[in-house]
Amino acid sequence: MEQQVNVWKANLTNGVILGLIGIVYSLVMYFLNLILNNVQGYIFILIQIVILYFLVKSYRDNFMHGMITFGQALGAGVIICLYYSIIIAIFTYILYAFIDTNLIDKMLAMAEEKLLGRGLSQSQIDAGMSVQSKIMKPAFIAPMSIFGNMFQGLIMSLIVAAFVRKEGNPLIDTPDNNVN
Repeated sequence: MEQQVNVWKANLTNGVILGLIGIVYSLVMYFLNLILNNVQGYIFILIQIVILYFLVKSYRDNFMHGMITFGQALGAGVIICLYYSIIIAIFTYILYAFIDTNLIDKMLAMAEEKLLGRGLSQSQIDAGMSVQSKIMKPAFIAPMSIFGNMFQGLIMSLIVAAFVRKEGNPLIDTPDNNVN
C-alpha cells in the first residue's frame, strides 16, 4: 500500500533553505550598499527560479518516487514560497525595525527623487510622500512582503512546474517499479 506524502512537511526544509538563501543574499546586498538597487532584485529573481527548480526537483525525486504532475509541482513550489515568504517577512521586520532604522528614510528619499524626475509639482510630491511615509513602517512592510513574495512565488512556481513535471504511464510506472 502506497503511503501518502505530506507536502507541507516534505517541503518545510526546502522553504527554510530558500529563506536562508534569501536572507544571506539580502545581507550581502545590504553590506555592499546595493539593497536599494533595482538590478540586484532582478538578479535575485533569476537565482530564486534556479534554486526553486532544484528544490521542487528534489521533492519530486525524494518524496514522489521520481514522478510529479504539473499541479503537484506547482503546489510544492507555492508551499516552498510560502515558507520563504514568512521567513523573509520576519527578516524584513528585523532589518527595518532594529538593524537599520534609517533604511526606510533612504527608501522615501529615493521615492521622492523618482517623483521629482517625473516632473510633478511640489504639492503633488508632498501629497505622495505623505501617504508613503504613513505606510512605510516595518509593521506594515513585513506582512505586505508576504503577499508580494507569494505572488512572485506563484509565477516562479508556474515556470518551474513546467520543467520539473514528470508524468509516467500509471499502468507501467508504479512506485515499486520506479525505485532508483
